[in-house]
Amino acid sequence: MLALRLLNVVAPAYFLCISLVTFVLQLFLFLPSMREDPSAARLVSPALLHGAFFLFLSTNALGNYVLVIQNSPDDLDACQGTAARRALCPPPSTHFCRVCARVTLRHDHHCFFTGNCIGSRNMRNFILFCLYTSLACLYSMVAGVAYISAVLSISFAHPLAFLTLLPTSISQFFSGAVLGPEMFVILMLYLWFAVGLACAGFCCHQLLLILRGQTRHQVRKGVAVRARPWRKNLQEVFGKRWLLGLLVPVFNVGSESSKQRDK
Repeated sequence: MLALRLLNVVAPAYFLCISLVTFVLQLFLFLPSMREDPSAARLVSPALLHGAFFLFLSTNALGNYVLVIQNSPDDLDACQGTAARRALCPPPSTHFCRVCARVTLRHDHHCFFTGNCIGSRNMRNFILFCLYTSLACLYSMVAGVAYISAVLSISFAHPLAFLTLLPTSISQFFSGAVLGPEMFVILMLYLWFAVGLACAGFCCHQLLLILRGQTRHQVRKGVAVRARPWRKNLQEVFGKRWLLGLLVPVFNVGSESSKQRDK
């Protein structure tokens, strides 16, 4: 239990450090490297487009990250008190998390990177957090590949060029052909690639469970769920104003969970 609580502190700090390093690299390396050709007439600068798009991705990723933490699942008091309040917490839909020390409605899992449980209140923000984190990492990887290609004059036209980049760069780094900043960017490329693919896969898996009306906790425990239309399952999590939450990090407006909380 002590190791889990320690991981619950280290993992969010690790995520915030990666976010800070990514922002610094984008601001001080990738954006300045996108110099315009004086002979080319452009309506909008490529650096401006790149900065605006990365700002959109990072704002949504960090905004939903904050909302996942802010909209914590219901604590122990939510399933205590009157019979009406206890009726909102049927045993198959609840789970007591020893790390958070709270009961979660429609418990899915405990996310160590947010230091929080994922349940009915913050599921939508968690999925959007995974989506935009994946997009931000993969986009940073593309920008980093363009930077390395320009600085080191490396061509990535061959499909295996990215796979062989790391071992080749390590040998060149110890021989002095590759400097420290370039080597650090190359290491970050593989980190962005791994985190981006992991978040994308996790996001797709969560969406599949939502379409089925299940949670990871129910699948792990073998709890049978009542079959419902997939549109109703989506609306229960994302609400009617799903497009607003897709573009701007907002709380789960118009969902079934928010309606239950208002009653």
